[in-house]
Amino acid sequence: MTLPSVAPRIASLVPSVTELLVALGLGPLLVARTGYCVHPAEALAGVAKVGGTKDVNLVKLERLAPTHVIVNVDENRQETARALRHFVPQVIVTHPCGPDDVDALIARMAEVFAGRPGVSERARALRAELAAELAATAPTGRSTVPVLYLIWRDPWMTVARDTYIARMLARVGWCSLPAVEGGAHGAARYPVLSGGEPWLTDVREVLLSSEPYAFEVAHRDEAQQLCPGARVRLVDGELLSWYGPRTAAGLRYLRALAAA
Repeated sequence: MTLPSVAPRIASLVPSVTELLVALGLGPLLVARTGYCVHPAEALAGVAKVGGTKDVNLVKLERLAPTHVIVNVDENRQETARALRHFVPQVIVTHPCGPDDVDALIARMAEVFAGRPGVSERARALRAELAAELAATAPTGRSTVPVLYLIWRDPWMTVARDTYIARMLARVGWCSLPAVEGGAHGAARYPVLSGGEPWLTDVREVLLSSEPYAFEVAHRDEAQQLCPGARVRLVDGELLSWYGPRTAAGLRYLRALAAA
């Protein structure tokens, strides 16, 4: 479909990508975001919210007349993406499953919006920083440590090995448990634990994420009972799960965690 030669009207339904678009200088072109798209706060203050990532207000979004809407396989529902195609000229589907995929994501956003001033230059700078951090966080030669990364409580939920978070952890030799892959999409990517799994005794590091469940110091004892032989730490979930401009900082953060 040929798009009209006017400034893009962008809606991002993916918090990480919203942050990336602003980093590329495209913030003034954003007409819609989700309530979870909160970074950077100042740049997004005037951008309309259209619900959450899973419950998008399609009526409100259509009134905003976006030319581009960005969605994500993990973050958004398939039915949302299908509905968007009825009134949006370009629906862009993203699905980075590890830090190595982020370079392509940045390049893709730069290509789609290449006509806007400064986008290509900013993308090159982001990609150069990412390349340097990936090289500094190469997994080769690192000893393997069994890790449990918890994203939810009651019930306990963790991450499969083919998720972005698990592949971030693998860069520093942290091998996430359970030893399962969740597939391309769906609930299996974020396994639920009963608390009685025999492999829990093998875990040496328990990482309590700050999101989507806001784990606090008070939850350490519960997690310790889950994995008696592990060290339990609170970690910054945004740095470990948000991709785009935050990936490079996340890799630096991981190296510091692994060295502590």
